[in-house]
Amino acid sequence: MTQWITDLVEKFGYAGIALLMFLENLFPPIPSELIMPLAGFSASEGKLSLVGVLVAGTLGTLAGAMFWYAVAHRLGEARLRRWAGRHGRWITLSENDIASLEHWFCRHHSWAVPVAHVVPGLRTLISIPAGIFAMPGIRFLFLTMLGAGFWNSALGVAGYLLGKEFDAVERYLGPASSVIMAGLVAYYIWRVVRFQPS
Repeated sequence: MTQWITDLVEKFGYAGIALLMFLENLFPPIPSELIMPLAGFSASEGKLSLVGVLVAGTLGTLAGAMFWYAVAHRLGEARLRRWAGRHGRWITLSENDIASLEHWFCRHHSWAVPVAHVVPGLRTLISIPAGIFAMPGIRFLFLTMLGAGFWNSALGVAGYLLGKEFDAVERYLGPASSVIMAGLVAYYIWRVVRFQPS
């Protein structure tokens, strides 16, 4: 995967970085923990500017987050409740769960949205409650930009400062990301097995 990401960045520059970060939000196994340090390394070699790398990465993340936000917003809470009534086990939500989730999200979205962008898997999932519970799009965009901007900047600057050792970032964060993703999958399976309709 590293070579494929390298080739895209070298061939398409900022557009390639934005595309990769967009895809990372659509398909979480593509890791920002590899994309942004590699892009930062390219900037350290003078092939790209560091500011351009950080802006391109954050714009790609915003586009991916807004895609899932729009899908979830179109789905809407009423349809989600109907799905919960019919297929609650597979989405691991009962109608009572939806009410609790809405209450929690409405109280905590101001920190949950930006913090989720530091956690693999959650950076994609956080767009869904934001869209379903009709969080204002401008607010979602702003909070996403805060979280994604911070995380992408941390990774990009690390790759820039580490130079040829940029893969050290992925070497440490990659396994941690895999553990978190595996934990999310295990939690989903546990929820399916333990699900009790309301």
